[in-house]
Amino acid sequence: MIFHKVPSVVEVRGLFIVDHTSCVARFSYLHMKYLFFSWLAVFVGSWVVYVEYSSYTELCRGHECKNSICDKFQKGVIDGSACNSLCEKDTLYLGKCLSAKPSNQVYSGSWGDMEGIIKCQMEEDPHYDLGAELEPRKESASFNRPTKGTSMEKFKEMVFSHLKAKVGDQANLADLVTLVLGVADSNKDGQISLSEAHSAWALLQLNEFLLSIVLQEREHTPRLLGFCGDLYVMEKVPYVPLYGVSLPWMVELWIPASLRRSIDQWAAPSWPRKAKIAIGLFELVEDLFHGTFGSFLMCDVSAAGFGYTERHDIKVVDARRIVPEAAFQEVMRERRCEEDSDCMYGRDCLTSCDLTKHRCTTEATQPNLAKVCSTLKDYILYGAPLDIKDELEKQLYACIALKGASEQMEMEHSLILNNLKTLLWKKISHTKDS
Repeated sequence: MIFHKVPSVVEVRGLFIVDHTSCVARFSYLHMKYLFFSWLAVFVGSWVVYVEYSSYTELCRGHECKNSICDKFQKGVIDGSACNSLCEKDTLYLGKCLSAKPSNQVYSGSWGDMEGIIKCQMEEDPHYDLGAELEPRKESASFNRPTKGTSMEKFKEMVFSHLKAKVGDQANLADLVTLVLGVADSNKDGQISLSEAHSAWALLQLNEFLLSIVLQEREHTPRLLGFCGDLYVMEKVPYVPLYGVSLPWMVELWIPASLRRSIDQWAAPSWPRKAKIAIGLFELVEDLFHGTFGSFLMCDVSAAGFGYTERHDIKVVDARRIVPEAAFQEVMRERRCEEDSDCMYGRDCLTSCDLTKHRCTTEATQPNLAKVCSTLKDYILYGAPLDIKDELEKQLYACIALKGASEQMEMEHSLILNNLKTLLWKKISHTKDS
């Protein structure tokens, strides 16, 4: 019996030793695994912080823009209604950076009691795409036109010629010149100084500034609150973008498209309010299509370019890609191409390539209305009342199918536009949302 017990103790001890070794090995493995993932998390976190910081410092250069503008103001090169507040009184404050491109600085900010959006142009590397051709940055940034000694009449002629090249030979072009000169006279003394003229000429190179003047009576663009050089302050639009929720870019990478759409629809206003917003966007299309001072093309009809007010009135918040049709056609006429995709401007303005001449044609393949309907389709159909949903969907698809070069386009354009506005308005006209 004793002989049999000894090995059993040894055996038990052996088992104990094996179990102890196994536990030590497992603990070491878990410890190393923990350390590895901890270091990995630190590395990834540091990389994210570095990328975000690098992106921020590249995109957000508002202090450089302010310093450059104020230096020119203090030297007497430029002047404008916002210069004193920005450079001397410090009552025009640059807040949160909203820039998407280093060359176009955008900040939320405040000016005394007013909230606004401050936009400032920055020099960039000498690379010119179609957008640069339509907005010649080098000339506007140098503030060297008009030259010293230029008379008021000569400056008027400069403005007239520039606007004629932009919007075409309109019968009422003199009225547009008067509007521009009224804005240029920032202190409202009835005279335009050379420094005020420098600022006005720089701003005239920008599509957004021109559109704010063209549509100032129509309330589809935020009010221009003031300017200094080519820095300008616009009225802040409370709700941006038109639809959708802004999420951190890391979340955007992983969230499924179906879930993203559901979140966007959940965060949208009620359907009657969406209908009012849509009607406002259709009215904007009307104002741009054979408007008071010629036609304009909407070359980026994405939700990010629009917002709305507390009363659900539509506002254009980024008009850089809303361009005069005459200027667009002139640039396209000289553009070389090998295929249709070479004739694209922005997201949404495409012409065709004439392969016999290897030049772009001048007519956009889609009218503004078709692009707007495409952007609004899912937004306005979601939650639509059942008694109009089928007809609304039918009209939207007919709208999306519009082609820019067809002979009947203008008639079809007007018919579909009126049908959509009437259909939506009849449904909400009796509600408080109207």
